[in-house]
Amino acid sequence: MSADCIFCSIVDGDIPARTVHETDDVLAFLDASPLARGHTLVIPKSHAQHVGDLDDGLANDLFAAVTELTPRVQAAVDADGANVGINDGEAAGQEVPHVHIHIIPRFEGDGGAPLHAVGGDRPDLSDDELDAIAADVSAALDG
Repeated sequence: MSADCIFCSIVDGDIPARTVHETDDVLAFLDASPLARGHTLVIPKSHAQHVGDLDDGLANDLFAAVTELTPRVQAAVDADGANVGINDGEAAGQEVPHVHIHIIPRFEGDGGAPLHAVGGDRPDLSDDELDAIAADVSAALDG
């Protein structure tokens, strides 16, 4: 745990939360500043700042909770859909430095946007640039 992490304080019970799901390794609770009715955060109980800091077992447990919760959150608030997303790093908008997955229920005509809207202007990449990026990512996985 991290002493100065609000999510670790929630896990420890020092800060109250509206818990909707809990296992030995994962906690899910309603966002205190929701973007929509039912906006839920799913976190690992152990502190990890970035997605890449998660070991395979914890990542599996975390995403298993997300797949179980997403349709249930939608049903609970009668949503028409949901955005599921992670802000990984400050440049991506991560405000709490503890991995957390947002389940944001969506409703027809709610004025929200798809996840594609968070990327800003799309880069104009050539086929060669795309090939080079794909090769770099593959090489990073192999290395």
